[in-house]
Amino acid sequence: MMDSHDTNPPLEQGDLEEEKNVAEVSETQTMETQAENTNAETQPESVSKPTKESVLKRLNELASDHKSASKIELDTLKQTFYKLHNAEQEADKKVFVNNGGNEQDYTPKNDELENEFKNVMSVIKEKRSTLTAEIEKQKEDNLEIKLSILAKLKELVESSEDANRSYNEFKRLQQQWNEIRLIPQAKVNELWKSYQLYVEKFYDILKLNNEFRDYDFKKNLEIKSKLCETAEKLIEEPDVVSAFHQLQKLHQEFRDTGPVAKDLRDEVWARFKAASTQVNRRHQEHFEELKEVEQHNLDQKTVICEIVETIEYTELTTFTAWENRTQEIIALQSKWKTIGFAPQKMNVKIFERFRKACDGFFKKKSEFYKLLKESMTENLEKKKALCEKAEALKDNTDWKETSEILTKLQKEWKTVGPVTKKYSDAIWNRFIGACDYFFEQKNKATSSLRTGEFENLEKKKEIIDKLIALKDSSVTDEANQLVRELIKEWNSVGHVPFKEKDRIYKQFHALIDEIFERFNLSLSDKKLSNFKSAISTIQGGHQSLYKERERLIRIYENMKNELHTYENNLGFLSSSSQKGNSLLTEINRKVEKLKADLELTLQKIHVIDESAKEE
Repeated sequence: MMDSHDTNPPLEQGDLEEEKNVAEVSETQTMETQAENTNAETQPESVSKPTKESVLKRLNELASDHKSASKIELDTLKQTFYKLHNAEQEADKKVFVNNGGNEQDYTPKNDELENEFKNVMSVIKEKRSTLTAEIEKQKEDNLEIKLSILAKLKELVESSEDANRSYNEFKRLQQQWNEIRLIPQAKVNELWKSYQLYVEKFYDILKLNNEFRDYDFKKNLEIKSKLCETAEKLIEEPDVVSAFHQLQKLHQEFRDTGPVAKDLRDEVWARFKAASTQVNRRHQEHFEELKEVEQHNLDQKTVICEIVETIEYTELTTFTAWENRTQEIIALQSKWKTIGFAPQKMNVKIFERFRKACDGFFKKKSEFYKLLKESMTENLEKKKALCEKAEALKDNTDWKETSEILTKLQKEWKTVGPVTKKYSDAIWNRFIGACDYFFEQKNKATSSLRTGEFENLEKKKEIIDKLIALKDSSVTDEANQLVRELIKEWNSVGHVPFKEKDRIYKQFHALIDEIFERFNLSLSDKKLSNFKSAISTIQGGHQSLYKERERLIRIYENMKNELHTYENNLGFLSSSSQKGNSLLTEINRKVEKLKADLELTLQKIHVIDESAKEE
């Protein structure tokens, strides 16, 4: 019997089955770990208000301790640095364009921090590459060591020496095997199966006493119970990713620990497996939630892209419209920065899509501003021409015609588009200054004329008062003469203020009509009186009077021809015929009316001639 301090108890066939189960679970967890690490590498670490200097400082720290530098942190630092770098370039480009530069001519400034960043990153990559090569070399060396351990286990199994005497060597080889971790992934399963085979064969031939075996079972039970407790605590661990990684280490320890008593084997394994299942489930749910968040982020970013891509550029025809839409684009860019990452496969693509849409917008804006600048130059020349015309007219004393021309120039000014802010005030002050100068001179010159118009208004009011008195009088014989004198006096009075013209004119003619009707004065006299009043209000001077005279002469000639026709027709009618007698009466009536109208027309022509002489 060997001393219990020098030997360990043998294991039964069932012990190997337990180790096999642990190995299978561990292999599954290893695959999940690799998948999780692949996914985790895509998730950025948050940096609170980073600067390029702070990023570079952290990168230098990692360069001096490259073994602790994770790919996740390096990728995040790189992404953060270039996000800040690109933002600076965009701001510098915007200043360049706003100062009148062409976006295509913009050349980014050399960034010393970027050069230093690239150099430090290159050093880290080189060190990590060297470290990776060293790890791969270590894996190959470890593979050779494990192969040598397998060869020794094979010798122990196939040796004719007493297995009890070989037990200490077996345990030493087993411990050495468990201490070696890293080997090429492709050889893991193959080596484990070979190792498991030799261990199983060794226990099959091992014939140790129950005392040693029970001691080993008890020791292994204590270890595995503690591993179960630790795994159960991981269920409540807030950081599910950390819990998952810790669980992988527990599985390795569980697998490396020997078997327990056969009647407790299933119970211990079930307890450990139950805790592992819950930790794994939380880990899986965590990444499913993360995927949902990333998909939601992608949906939000897609909507933002569509908003920019569907801008109706045909509606952006003014400076204000472009500026309003620019503010909307800037707001969308700010919103974009608040949205987290999209799924790894789409994260770069959706950003490139958004960047392309924004670049397209600002390119079209630049083209619009270029055309607008050219248009403003043309507008400036047009407004200069209008200024020259207004300045040439400002000293003109033909108030009426010049006022009309300047009014047209002002309307034309409104149709000309804007000019650059640099010249807008100056060119407007030049134009309005010329216009204001003319109208000020006109107001000074016509102020005396307006005074005369008010005096004329008072005179015509006095005439109206006289007509009212005449209307109420009972003197009939002198009415005709008085009316004619008042009409003549009315016609001799000049213009009244424009606002009073229609009212005073209507009041005057209403009284004339009433007086003519009351005293049965001649209708021709009434018409002639009305005509004289109308002539006195005709605007336009000799030209308008001439046109009116020509019109009356044409009327006069037409009436003469019509009278001649009626007189010829009288010779063809028979006075003995009742029908002919009725027609004769009608024609004679028309002939008399035409003669009266001819006389009235001649008198109107005479009035125009007299009016022209007076002027």
